[in-house]
Amino acid sequence: MALLFSLPPPSSPSSSSPSFSSHCFSISLSSGHQSCRRIRFLPVAATTTTHNRQHSIPHDKSSLAVAEASEEDQLWAAACLRVRSFYDFQASSYGIHDHKRYLAEREFVALKERIAGKREGFKRVSCINATLPLSQLSSSANDLCAACKFTSNGEERVVVGTLDLNQCLWLPEEIAGTKPEGIEADFGRAYLSNVCVARELHRNGLGYDIVTKSKIVAEEWGITDLYVHVAVDNEPAKNLYMKSGFIHENDEPAWQARFLDRPRRILLWIGLPCTNVFHFILLPVLVIIRFDSMHFAHYIFIILLITPNS
Repeated sequence: MALLFSLPPPSSPSSSSPSFSSHCFSISLSSGHQSCRRIRFLPVAATTTTHNRQHSIPHDKSSLAVAEASEEDQLWAAACLRVRSFYDFQASSYGIHDHKRYLAEREFVALKERIAGKREGFKRVSCINATLPLSQLSSSANDLCAACKFTSNGEERVVVGTLDLNQCLWLPEEIAGTKPEGIEADFGRAYLSNVCVARELHRNGLGYDIVTKSKIVAEEWGITDLYVHVAVDNEPAKNLYMKSGFIHENDEPAWQARFLDRPRRILLWIGLPCTNVFHFILLPVLVIIRFDSMHFAHYIFIILLITPNS
């Protein structure tokens, strides 16, 4: 596989840059006279990979940091890890380095827009990364370090796991959860997406660590129902989520998977405790306001009906 060098993130992406869907992206690649090859981005299936298994690199857990990311350098590193994890490329393909850079730029721009609240349908988005010091990995994972390193407070670190926590009613092109119902769904439902761990560090518990952190952040937001989609044949991902407390809620219809040209998904759910003041104070007030507003509008409508025309 060709190296994806850790070039600095684009300083000011063009406004005409294509919009990279964080949920399902496909693109046709062509090389010389070869026929186009359709490649699909698999964002929500954790630890999804088609790479051959390799020896997992041990690491010092005490130096592992799992936290929300906001700095552009770290978001760029996360975008590079996603491209590296969710795509397979032929090493001999023409222009492969430029294409990887292009895909990373698209995800980088889209990720920043989601976090900034500029993507319709997303109330709140957080990128949660697991990072390790570069010094722990440089001798045994040159490709990973070149692709996914960043600098924070003068220290060089590497993004080795990443996911998005999305507060929204549904994710595009995915089946929606059913909990909670009514007005609470606007504030209490969230989804995980883009869950991946560097293949060099599989089976080290990093997936469990970032999912656990996402549950903590979700509780702080007042989320009561957390969902994740996973490919039906992705046993490692399903085992990860089951270990994290998720249970099965629904299956994607077979026709939808065929239409989207991808493996069929299942929807997993976990309930989170209500620890946010919003659910105890503000939410009941909003329910009352909406209830009263509906009655007030109904009352005005009746008055208009019975009032004689002047």
